[in-house]
Order: sequence, then C-alpha cells, then structure tokens
Amino acid sequence: MEYLLSIIIGYLVGSLPTAYLILKISNGVDIRELGSKNVGTLNSYDVTKSKTIAGIVLIVDLIKGIAAAFIPKLFFGDFFIFSMLSLASAVFSHCYSPWIKFKGGRGLATAAGGALILSIPVFVVWIVFWLISFLFRKNIHFSNFTATLLTAAISITSGDILNKYSQPPSESPRTFTILVVLMMLIILSRHIQPMKEYLLTEKQKRKVSI
Repeated sequence: MEYLLSIIIGYLVGSLPTAYLILKISNGVDIRELGSKNVGTLNSYDVTKSKTIAGIVLIVDLIKGIAAAFIPKLFFGDFFIFSMLSLASAVFSHCYSPWIKFKGGRGLATAAGGALILSIPVFVVWIVFWLISFLFRKNIHFSNFTATLLTAAISITSGDILNKYSQPPSESPRTFTILVVLMMLIILSRHIQPMKEYLLTEKQKRKVSI
C-alpha cells in the first residue's frame, strides 16, 4: 500500500502546472501556445522576458520535487524507495500534467529539487555533465539531454557508489539504479523534440558552411 500511496502523492504534487498557472494569472496568456510551448522556466522567461516570473516558476517547481521526496518520509519513514517512487511520479506528472491535457515541462527543476533531498551525488553528477556539455556546444537543450543521458548511464555503471552516499541509501543498489534511470528516461522523453530541432539546425549550419 505504501508503494501505491507514494506514487499517488508524487503524482498529485507534480501535476501542478506551475508555469501555466503563473503566466495565466500574471500575463493572461497560455504558455502552451507561445514560444517553445514548453510549460517550464525557460519558456516562461522567453514568453514574458521577466526574470522574476521565471524565477518564481523555477522555485515552485523545485519545491514540488522537494515536497514529493519529503512527504513520504513523514508518512512511511525514511526509506529511499518510497521517496524515490514519489519523486519519479512527480516528475512524470510535471511533464505530462493531467490538468492541462498532459502537456507540461521538461522535469529538470522538479527532479533537481527531489535530488537535493534524496541523492546529492546524482544532482552533482548531472550538474558536472551539464557544464561540460554546455562548454562543448553552448546549447541548453543539448546540455540537458546529454547530462540526463550520461547521468542515467553512470547510475547503471556506478549505482552502488551513488547509492552509498544518498540520504538515505536504498536497501538495494539495483532499486536505486532502476528508479533513477526511470526518472531520467521520463526527462529524456521531453527532450526528444528539442534535440531533433537542435540536430536539424546543426545540419543546416553545416550545409551553409559547405
């Protein structure tokens, strides 16, 4: 029962369409119809040109991840599996919110908030990969995709090490790996389209340079 309740808790917390609500209230616009149409921090800034609004969206989405990871601890004790199930569910419903016809953000802020509670090593690994990727390509979507993919890979090859320094560690390193990789795959699913657009742009640039 704890497993199901953890999933439900995370799903309800993550489903709050932060950017959609904030832009509707502050600017009277539907973010799903503007800019990249992504319901997240970056598009909130692109649409409004307001660092304040984008910052609020980012903070609330971080809090969603923190809440999703923390609430199961209050009900079921300090167990990795319940908090991680809740977080993965929150990331999923953030990316595919049932309140806005299963549109949503890309899940990064919500995942980051939860990682700060559950596994700082995963957060640090992702950030390091992101910075290296950004220095290499200078493109946010490329960096997001690459960092997420490589973090999933590291969770597979070195999950026992990452798990050891998580708080609390999972009783099974395999469970740690499966749930972290699941969350990364959810995030990757929302980055397929921007990666396609990035690769197409790069291909067109090469043609022009030739």
